[in-house]
Formats: sequence, structure tokens, C-alpha cells
Amino acid sequence: MTAPQVPATRMELTTTLPTTTALREVPAVVARIERLGFDTVHVPETTHDSLAVALLAAEHSSRITVRTSMTLAFPRSPMVTAYAAWDLARFSEGRFQLGLATQVRGNIVGRFSVPWDRPAAQLRDYLAAIRAIFAAFTTGGPLQHEGSHYRFTRLQPYFNPGPLSTAAPALYTGGVNRRVCEVAGELADGFVTHATNSHPSHLRTVVLPGLRAGAERAGRAGIPRVVVVSKSITGRTPAALAASRDAARQELAFLFSTPAYRTTLDRLGLGRVGERLAEMAASGRWAGLADTLDDETMATLIPHGTYAELPDVLEQAYGGLADGLGLGLPLDPDDDEDFGALLARLRLIPTGAAAGEPPATDRTTSATPRGAGSESES
Repeated sequence: MTAPQVPATRMELTTTLPTTTALREVPAVVARIERLGFDTVHVPETTHDSLAVALLAAEHSSRITVRTSMTLAFPRSPMVTAYAAWDLARFSEGRFQLGLATQVRGNIVGRFSVPWDRPAAQLRDYLAAIRAIFAAFTTGGPLQHEGSHYRFTRLQPYFNPGPLSTAAPALYTGGVNRRVCEVAGELADGFVTHATNSHPSHLRTVVLPGLRAGAERAGRAGIPRVVVVSKSITGRTPAALAASRDAARQELAFLFSTPAYRTTLDRLGLGRVGERLAEMAASGRWAGLADTLDDETMATLIPHGTYAELPDVLEQAYGGLADGLGLGLPLDPDDDEDFGALLARLRLIPTGAAAGEPPATDRTTSATPRGAGSESES
């Protein structure tokens, strides 16, 4: 069986498995995601092991791609990750894709007790090591990888799982700064943007130039696929849109409180908002974070629109820039039929591959058109 592929000229539609999903709830949620018509489910790594949850998602789906977004690379040996990814690819008959990311220094050092050393270089070496291991699994040949951070020189036949009947898992990365974008351009099959840095201005000034520079350095003909996870806010009615905005406010405030994720705030003249969020997080005032992101700030940062409005909003923001778009699940399951129709419209947005190279200048200063998501529409 060959893994399903989204045509390059059709927008890939993804959704992230909610971080609050308990393991026993994964089968029902994934079944709903597949029924709605999404192409891909992203499995995050927050309070669960992403690779374990990906196995559940693959077991309880038959069509969609299961992609980790993102598995944390540095706490795991590349060999450990490669074995798990190979098993998932075999079990899902090619529907699994491995997303790898660095996380931020505070979490890697403080939460995982792992050294932090030149993260972009380490991620580059990690990806190269994974590809070398995959090649050895496929061919049965010797494993020989010696890089800046990892050295693999031993893989006896007894420990080699052997080739797959499908292609090796695609490798995706994610991140915020220019250096990790260049690494993706060199070695990754795809790049998933971070929710706090999915604004069109960040794509045009950081992500796409970085991907192109990395691809050129590696002699690649094109850049990796770009999947934008902007945390777009939507609802069937203006009231539902307002409820969705309120539901998203706490998560976004938490994400933007991390100094490493403040690039977009600074670019849009909202640096003081980031400083305030960071100060509150540092003093443990988590409950009040959401109050710092008022409706006007939310509308500037995140695409807003009812089901009827959102296709035009997202096409204006991302048409010709992205190959995939991420969207959250509807809060009300009674909206699923209308939401499925929305997804069908979103598929028609021109992709980066369809549009060719994007223009070098930034055409968008806000992710939301005038009035969308405003108090008057709520």
C-alpha cells in the first residue's frame, strides 16, 4: 500500500490533536478528524509521548497522514527515534511522518535535564543521522555516520528491522528563527510553522528566505513543503467566532510569554505585550495571562473569520505562501457538517507550489481583514 499524497497544487489541511485529549479518547477524536475531511492529524508533544499517541492515531484511522508536530529530538537518541518511526511507518502502511524540533533551552535543560549545545547544528546532525539510519534499515548495508553531535558505526543484522514496503517516513521540522529554517531547507521534506510565528510577515522575511538559503546551500532544486499552523479562529456565527477566540486566548498568551517566541510581536509593534506576558509568566501569574491579549491584539496576530469569511481571510494571508494550513476542530460537534464544507473551500486556496516563488516584499501587515473578529461582529 502506498501512502496517500496530497497533490502539490492542492492545499493540505491539517489539525492538531487537542493537547487535553486523554489516551482513551484518541480513537474517537481521530475518527472525527478523518470524518471531517482533514488530510493530516498533527500529534503534539506536551503532556504525552508523541510517538506513543501517534501509534494510537494510526491504529484508529485508515486514510489520514499521522505526523508528529513536533517530537522533541534532543531528549532521544536518533536511533531510538528511528526505530519508533520505522515501526509507525510499517504499522500505518506509510501514513506516518516524523516531525522533529528542538524546543527552547529552558525546557530542554530544566524539564528534560539534557545539555543545550548549538541547537541548529545539533538538529542538522540529528536529521542527517536519522537519514543514515533509515538508509541502513533499507539496504542492510553498514551504518556509518559521524557528525558534530552524533556518531553511529554499528548496526548488526540482528538489530536491523529491514526495509519497508513503502517509502521511509518523511522528515518534517519546525521552529522560529532563521537558522532552523535553513536547516530545514537543507535536509527536511517539510516545515511546520510555530503558532506564534505563522504571521505572513514572518513567513516572508524569515521562514521562506531561510528555507531557500538552506536549499541552495545543499544544492536542492526546491524548498520543503510549508505547513502553516496559525491557530486560525473561526466559528459558524459571529457569536461562535467570539467563543472560539476566548477559548484560544489562554493558549496563545502562554505561547507568546516565551521570549524566544516574541519575534512576531516585536515585528508588529507589540513588543510591550510580550514583555508583559514574560513578566507575568516569570512571577507565576499564569491565570492572568489571557487578559493581556485583548481582542484587537488577537485580531492583529491571528486570522479570524466565520465559516463564510475564513476562506477569503486565509487566501489573502497565505495564498501562494503555504502548501498546508492548520485549523482547530470545531468546538461544537453539531457544526461538523458546515465545517466540512469550509474545508472543501479551503482546499482551493493556491499553494506555494502552485503559485511558484512568492514575491520578496511583504504584502500583509495583519492576518485579519478590517472588521473580522471585531467586537461589533461578536
